[in-house]
Amino acid sequence: MFWETVKLAMQSIRRNVLRSVLTLLGIVIGVAAVIAMVTIGSGTSQKVQADLAKLGSNMLIARPGQSTFGPSGNDARAFDERTVAALRGGLTGVRAMAPSAQKNAKVVYGALNYDTQVTGTDASFFDVQQWSFTEGRPFSDGEVRSGTSVCVIGSTIDRELFAPADPVGQRLRVGSFSCEVIGRLDSKGQSAFGSDQDSIVLLPLRTYHRRIAGNTRISSINISVADAADIPRVQADTEAILREQRRVAPGDDDNFTVRDMTQIASTMASTSTLLTGLLGAVAAVSLLVGGIGIMNIMLV
Repeated sequence: MFWETVKLAMQSIRRNVLRSVLTLLGIVIGVAAVIAMVTIGSGTSQKVQADLAKLGSNMLIARPGQSTFGPSGNDARAFDERTVAALRGGLTGVRAMAPSAQKNAKVVYGALNYDTQVTGTDASFFDVQQWSFTEGRPFSDGEVRSGTSVCVIGSTIDRELFAPADPVGQRLRVGSFSCEVIGRLDSKGQSAFGSDQDSIVLLPLRTYHRRIAGNTRISSINISVADAADIPRVQADTEAILREQRRVAPGDDDNFTVRDMTQIASTMASTSTLLTGLLGAVAAVSLLVGGIGIMNIMLV
């Protein structure tokens, strides 16, 4: 009986080849859509988490004002070196801490020029951001204290201005002054927010203040916590110190933000998981439509 049924089915398929192929195609498209959507969603979630991990592990970012990643408001008082000194003296369980300030500028080498982001910081920045060198070295403490005209460049700057020559030891003009390239950073690619992390020129913070910014403002303080379990405590201590340094009265809102990158990564991962579920549901509709089409043909 079973073999007779199989034989009858095969005969029906041979007699109606086009109808059979079109019917099968509905199921194939539905299954492929489900697999593709779920795979794309999972890959996007992993890519976001990997990009956030490139920013540094167990990291807190303190910024003046209420904006986490964008520019601070004009009414937000910037951090200064006293704020950094207070945090370094008052926090425990911190692996590294680095102040930084950024500004867009044009860099020139020979007949070539490139618009990029110039960042003023100290040698701890490379530890906080977990940034390795392909060549050269970071700033020394003496260069940071004296404001020496040296710089470290990202791989995009190397590619756009120096390649195929070796950039280390060359003079790069940043804005209106020139500095000696002492190091080249390994490539990190795009960040989770779409910016090119390798399009960067790093200067000692004092050099940046004197030659680029013309002030002593610090736009962010990056804090790498030694143990992930200590992140909530270090974050609370950071907020307490900043409130004291910035004279925020009890009950008043903070005029700064301290963000935990682990929480941001978790939030973005949750969002990616939700989008993956929605894409899978849309693909499942295609599979359901294909199944209904097959049922309809079989009933006919």
